[in-house]
Amino acid sequence: MQQVDLAVIGAGPAGLAAAVEAATHGVRPVVFDENYRPGGQLFKQIHKFFGSREHLAGIRGFRIGEKLLADAYRLGIEVKLGATVYGLFPDRQLEVVCRQQKLSYQAQKIVLASGASENTLSFPGSTLPGVMSAGAAQTMINVNRVLPGKKVLMVGTGNVGLIVSYQLLQAGAEVACLIDAAHQLGGYGVHAAKVRRAGVPLKLGYTIVEAHGEEEVSAATIAKVDEKFQVIPGTEETLEVDTICLAVGLTPLTELAWITGCKFTYIPGLGGHVPVHNRDMETTVKGFYVAGDVTGVEEASTALEEGRLAGVAVAEALGYLDAGAAREKKAEIWRRLDQLRTGPFGSKRKQFKDSLIKEWSEYEQS
Repeated sequence: MQQVDLAVIGAGPAGLAAAVEAATHGVRPVVFDENYRPGGQLFKQIHKFFGSREHLAGIRGFRIGEKLLADAYRLGIEVKLGATVYGLFPDRQLEVVCRQQKLSYQAQKIVLASGASENTLSFPGSTLPGVMSAGAAQTMINVNRVLPGKKVLMVGTGNVGLIVSYQLLQAGAEVACLIDAAHQLGGYGVHAAKVRRAGVPLKLGYTIVEAHGEEEVSAATIAKVDEKFQVIPGTEETLEVDTICLAVGLTPLTELAWITGCKFTYIPGLGGHVPVHNRDMETTVKGFYVAGDVTGVEEASTALEEGRLAGVAVAEALGYLDAGAAREKKAEIWRRLDQLRTGPFGSKRKQFKDSLIKEWSEYEQS
């Protein structure tokens, strides 16, 4: 069994940020990811981040991923790819399958940064080839350079639906329409504006009724819904499309957190059940930290900051960083996090995240 200071599960923005921050102060991390390419969602993000310069505004997501990887390799961080963590034990032992080989690790601290998975919808024809998640389409165009279809219906107007729609346009596809059962946009206006300027209609208060086709998608029927999200008869219309992309939310990948026995709470606005944690991102199980979308779905910028926060906390807990320096670093990270959690979308997430910290405190006092 191999002994390590820190085991990081997930090589996306949160996981890599945690490992890099911890290693900067002398911690020896090992990062595990079941994929064969590190970087998580960053390498699908060809758009520029926005906000302030300290939030990496104006830099494309994949460039941020490249820098994180360069920092990780410069610091000598071991990144194990094709590595699936399938077991966690109370003494922070990990069981891993890596390229058909079983490995065991004993970690002083663990950071879980497993991210989130895309939700789906069930409707007649939903199993036809040509129906896919928006993330799958984004992977095809931005990573594999393959166009998933020529004419696309996007279901969902959150940031994922808006961003991927624009990127499909850039890749040469036609986006016939974006629809959303809600009666208001789910994503940022800056993303919606780009899609609208490209002439793509956005239909709010609409849902998909059926996908048509024999061996693949050839058309889709959509319809208006009432305030209870029930289809309004007589409002159906059929669109000739060959691809249907689903951007209907994300759910935190919390399976490994459940195994540890840490306390959970249910917050629909963060994607469902999420682990309760304190301001250091430590759960109710000592030595077990979380960061990124596994703590509740937000943006990549937020995942980076939460990862850094966990990395600083681990370095302090292991004695690599004194309390005063750690306090200053954590205060600076929290300042940036609070800036990200402003506005109509961010402020709600701040309330949700603050409630997780409050619940951790109440649990500790009980």
